[in-house]
Amino acid sequence: MIGLQANALIAALAGLAHAASMGSPWDGQPVGWLQLLAMGCLVWQLDGRLSRQPSTDSTPSTLSAPLTKTTPSSAKSAGWLGWVFTTAWLCGTFWWLYVSMHTYGGLNSVLTVLAIVALAGLLALYYAVACAVYVRWVPASPVWAAVLFAALWTMAEMCRGTWFTGFGWGAAAYAHLDGLAVLAPFIGAYGVGAVAAFVACFVALNLRNWVQAKADLKSGLVSDLGHRVGWFAPALVVLAVAVLFLDGVRSWARPSFSQAGNTLSVALLQGNIKQNEKFQPSTGIADALAWYGAQISSAQSALVVAPETALPLLPHQLPEGYWQALLAQFAKGAVGSKALLVGIPLGSYRDGYTNSVVGLQNGQNYQYDKHHLVPFGEFIPPLFKWFTNLMNIPLGDFNRGAVGQASFELQGQRLAPNICYEDLFGEELGARFANPLHAPTIFVNVSNIGWFGNTVAIDQHLSISRLRAMEFERPFIRATNTGATVVIDHTGRVTHTLPRHTRGVLLADVQGRTGQADNGYGLTPFAHWVSRFGLWPYWLIALGVVLLAAVFKRHAPR
Repeated sequence: MIGLQANALIAALAGLAHAASMGSPWDGQPVGWLQLLAMGCLVWQLDGRLSRQPSTDSTPSTLSAPLTKTTPSSAKSAGWLGWVFTTAWLCGTFWWLYVSMHTYGGLNSVLTVLAIVALAGLLALYYAVACAVYVRWVPASPVWAAVLFAALWTMAEMCRGTWFTGFGWGAAAYAHLDGLAVLAPFIGAYGVGAVAAFVACFVALNLRNWVQAKADLKSGLVSDLGHRVGWFAPALVVLAVAVLFLDGVRSWARPSFSQAGNTLSVALLQGNIKQNEKFQPSTGIADALAWYGAQISSAQSALVVAPETALPLLPHQLPEGYWQALLAQFAKGAVGSKALLVGIPLGSYRDGYTNSVVGLQNGQNYQYDKHHLVPFGEFIPPLFKWFTNLMNIPLGDFNRGAVGQASFELQGQRLAPNICYEDLFGEELGARFANPLHAPTIFVNVSNIGWFGNTVAIDQHLSISRLRAMEFERPFIRATNTGATVVIDHTGRVTHTLPRHTRGVLLADVQGRTGQADNGYGLTPFAHWVSRFGLWPYWLIALGVVLLAAVFKRHAPR
């Protein structure tokens, strides 16, 4: 048996491969097969922690396997391997935090690296516990073992994505936009991740059983391989074909929706304001106010969208007459018929501040306040003021907006703004579908990923928006400072895009989606149940599987 240190090295390399599957280093695109391979490698390592003896069951079965025996030490070593895998995976996923903290924040490079590793290591504890429990309670059957692994993995993903404000960036589902994500309208991102975990575990366990069976045959412990490999080969072929052709069946697997209202012409602004100058009055602020002001004034589209904090000052801090002139362009009876969504901070010292999107049309003002704030960026967690003082970043404690805020209505469309990484939280966007008659027809994301430079963070965030579009069957339009400024249709396909780190205006026609689906409200099954129950269905199913595994393991013959 390979030593634990060597296994840890293999787990770390698999974790880095898992990170690459979320956005490949060569083109930034997700790679589903690499995610399955990396996770399968982890399962292989976990399975190696078990003590085995050949099964004496002579009845042919697709599910038969060597009997397993676990000890507290094997569970502990499994937890260690899971922690190493996940720490490497997460460091490889959000390494670009280095750019914001060191390059723009001025934090010492060593402290920056330690902070990123510490964050990854803390989040990895969820997966360490999941791997330890898996090895402690794993059933002999590869099918039920894979079910248990998928349940534990999903619970770890949800803990990471929701506890302590949540940071589920780089979850397994985002590697499968062109494959397993066809299931997203039915089971959402966590469900897609669970299916990926099941497939990876099932294949890895059967491969390992086959290898072990050959070794047992060679040593004379068994007389044939029939009852040990069973229908593994046909099952593997079926799984491979299903994964390869899922994207091909998307057209009939997806719920059927109709178009909402008229086609909406949009102008998405990408200012490409340098992040190190963005809040400097004589450079970035002046540049932003001049360029965005000119583009908003000259745009002919029905909707103009400017990114997060495109106007980086409070309205009363803007140059004299600037805000008033902007309001006048969209006053009731003004020449032309267009609307504006623009990112701007709002509030006062007395009432507090919000990171907001203001909507203007025909003399009516709309306001969306960001709900899911960024720790250390938009609010400072208790006891961490000392850490933020080490960085030269304009930080603050913002007020939170409510979950499920009203949409911005324009020409028969209901536009649902979200800011920055709020599109990472599908259950929160799903709250807007609680009343199907007022459900969004188009999502609008405004972001500033300039904090992270020209890195894979742009590609990863784009994948997040694409999966949200697939979950809810709604188009996503994104206006960002440096990219990716795009239009995503209701199938998750990017239809229009601007080159990154350039200044420009993306013009497109966007068709919202609504209509009658099987549930009668124009909602995907995922939107229908997540808007009512949140993540509880995931939790209940996963907990039920884990409890059953614990009960059966406790009463299994020893």
